[in-house]
Amino acid sequence: MSLGRRIKELRLERKLTQQQIAEKLGMGRSNFGHIENDRVTPTAEDLQKIADILETSTDYLLGRSDLKFQTKIENPNPIPSWATYRDRLDFKKLLEEDAPVMFDGVPIDEEDKEKVLKVMEAIFWDAKKKNKRKPIDE
Repeated sequence: MSLGRRIKELRLERKLTQQQIAEKLGMGRSNFGHIENDRVTPTAEDLQKIADILETSTDYLLGRSDLKFQTKIENPNPIPSWATYRDRLDFKKLLEEDAPVMFDGVPIDEEDKEKVLKVMEAIFWDAKKKNKRKPIDE
Protein backbone atom coordinates (compact mmCIF):
# COMPACT_ATOMS: atom_id res chain seq x y z
CA MET A 1 0.00 0.00 0.00
CA SER A 2 1.37 3.43 -0.92
CA LEU A 3 2.20 6.25 1.49
CA GLY A 4 -0.73 8.35 0.28
CA ARG A 5 -3.15 5.45 0.56
CA ARG A 6 -2.07 4.72 4.14
CA ILE A 7 -2.48 8.37 5.06
CA LYS A 8 -5.92 8.53 3.48
CA GLU A 9 -7.03 5.28 5.13
CA LEU A 10 -6.04 6.51 8.59
CA ARG A 11 -7.53 9.97 7.96
CA LEU A 12 -10.88 8.40 7.08
CA GLU A 13 -10.73 6.02 10.07
CA ARG A 14 -10.30 9.05 12.31
CA LYS A 15 -13.09 10.92 10.52
CA LEU A 16 -10.83 13.84 9.60
CA THR A 17 -11.10 15.91 6.44
CA GLN A 18 -8.22 16.85 4.18
CA GLN A 19 -8.87 20.47 5.19
CA GLN A 20 -8.51 19.70 8.91
CA ILE A 21 -5.17 17.98 8.45
CA ALA A 22 -3.94 20.60 5.97
CA GLU A 23 -4.66 23.35 8.53
CA LYS A 24 -2.71 21.50 11.21
CA LEU A 25 0.18 21.17 8.77
CA GLY A 26 0.00 24.82 7.74
CA MET A 27 -0.65 24.03 4.08
CA GLY A 28 -3.53 24.24 1.66
CA ARG A 29 -6.06 21.44 1.25
CA SER A 30 -5.00 20.82 -2.35
CA ASN A 31 -1.36 20.43 -1.27
CA PHE A 32 -2.39 17.80 1.26
CA GLY A 33 -4.55 16.17 -1.41
CA HIS A 34 -1.45 15.83 -3.59
CA ILE A 35 0.26 13.97 -0.74
CA GLU A 36 -2.70 11.59 -0.36
CA ASN A 37 -2.74 10.97 -4.11
CA ASP A 38 1.01 10.24 -4.16
CA ARG A 39 1.73 13.17 -6.46
CA VAL A 40 3.92 14.84 -3.84
CA THR A 41 6.17 13.27 -1.21
CA PRO A 42 5.96 15.10 2.11
CA THR A 43 9.09 16.43 3.77
CA ALA A 44 10.42 14.44 6.71
CA GLU A 45 9.05 17.12 9.04
CA ASP A 46 5.57 17.03 7.46
CA LEU A 47 5.59 13.22 7.47
CA GLN A 48 6.25 13.24 11.23
CA LYS A 49 3.49 15.79 11.78
CA ILE A 50 1.07 13.67 9.72
CA ALA A 51 2.01 10.60 11.77
CA ASP A 52 1.40 12.54 15.00
CA ILE A 53 -1.97 13.83 13.79
CA LEU A 54 -3.05 10.34 12.71
CA GLU A 55 -1.66 8.76 15.91
CA THR A 56 0.66 6.39 14.09
CA SER A 57 4.34 6.00 13.27
CA THR A 58 6.23 7.17 10.23
CA ASP A 59 7.31 3.55 9.75
CA TYR A 60 3.66 2.54 9.37
CA LEU A 61 3.01 5.34 6.89
CA LEU A 62 6.09 4.40 4.87
CA GLY A 63 5.10 0.73 4.80
CA ARG A 64 8.04 -0.44 6.91
CA SER A 65 5.70 -1.69 9.62
CA ASP A 66 2.16 -3.05 9.67
CA LEU A 67 1.77 -1.95 13.28
CA LYS A 68 -0.40 1.16 13.30
CA PHE A 69 0.97 2.07 16.76
CA GLN A 70 -2.10 3.93 17.88
CA THR A 71 -2.46 5.67 21.21
CA LYS A 72 -6.22 6.07 21.22
CA ILE A 73 -8.39 6.94 24.20
CA GLU A 74 -9.24 3.27 24.82
CA ASN A 75 -5.53 2.66 25.43
CA PRO A 76 -5.23 2.82 29.22
CA ASN A 77 -1.47 3.42 28.98
CA PRO A 78 -0.78 6.20 26.47
CA ILE A 79 2.80 7.27 25.86
CA PRO A 80 3.76 9.48 28.81
CA SER A 81 4.54 13.13 28.12
CA TRP A 82 8.01 12.74 29.66
CA ALA A 83 9.00 9.95 27.23
CA THR A 84 11.96 10.85 25.06
CA TYR A 85 12.35 9.99 21.39
CA ARG A 86 14.68 7.15 22.40
CA ASP A 87 12.09 5.84 24.89
CA ARG A 88 9.50 5.73 22.11
CA LEU A 89 11.90 3.87 19.82
CA ASP A 90 12.62 1.33 22.58
CA PHE A 91 8.91 0.75 23.09
CA LYS A 92 8.23 0.48 19.37
CA LYS A 93 11.03 -2.10 19.07
CA LEU A 94 9.45 -4.11 21.92
CA LEU A 95 6.07 -4.13 20.17
CA GLU A 96 7.47 -5.09 16.79
CA GLU A 97 9.36 -8.15 17.97
CA ASP A 98 8.11 -11.01 15.85
CA ALA A 99 8.45 -13.75 18.47
CA PRO A 100 5.23 -15.71 19.05
CA VAL A 101 3.50 -14.97 22.35
CA MET A 102 2.94 -18.21 24.25
CA PHE A 103 1.42 -19.32 27.51
CA ASP A 104 2.51 -22.66 28.91
CA GLY A 105 4.08 -23.49 25.52
CA VAL A 106 0.88 -22.82 23.54
CA PRO A 107 0.57 -19.78 21.22
CA ILE A 108 -2.18 -17.41 22.36
CA ASP A 109 -4.86 -15.95 20.09
CA GLU A 110 -4.87 -12.34 18.89
CA GLU A 111 -7.32 -11.10 21.55
CA ASP A 112 -5.19 -12.46 24.37
CA LYS A 113 -2.04 -11.18 22.64
CA GLU A 114 -3.51 -7.66 22.73
CA LYS A 115 -4.17 -8.03 26.47
CA VAL A 116 -0.58 -9.15 27.06
CA LEU A 117 0.75 -6.22 25.02
CA LYS A 118 -1.29 -3.72 27.07
CA VAL A 119 0.16 -5.14 30.28
CA MET A 120 3.68 -5.10 28.79
CA GLU A 121 3.14 -1.48 27.77
CA ALA A 122 2.20 -0.47 31.31
CA ILE A 123 5.21 -2.30 32.75
CA PHE A 124 7.55 -0.82 30.12
CA TRP A 125 6.55 2.80 30.83
CA ASP A 126 6.62 2.23 34.58
CA ALA A 127 10.17 0.88 34.34
CA LYS A 128 11.26 3.78 32.13
CA LYS A 129 9.82 6.26 34.61
CA LYS A 130 11.60 4.60 37.55
CA ASN A 131 14.90 4.68 35.65
CA LYS A 132 14.54 8.41 35.03
CA ARG A 133 14.15 9.29 38.71
CA LYS A 134 17.26 10.81 40.20
CA PRO A 135 18.37 9.69 43.63
CA ILE A 136 17.83 12.19 46.40
CA ASP A 137 21.06 13.50 47.89
CA GLU A 138 21.19 13.08 51.64
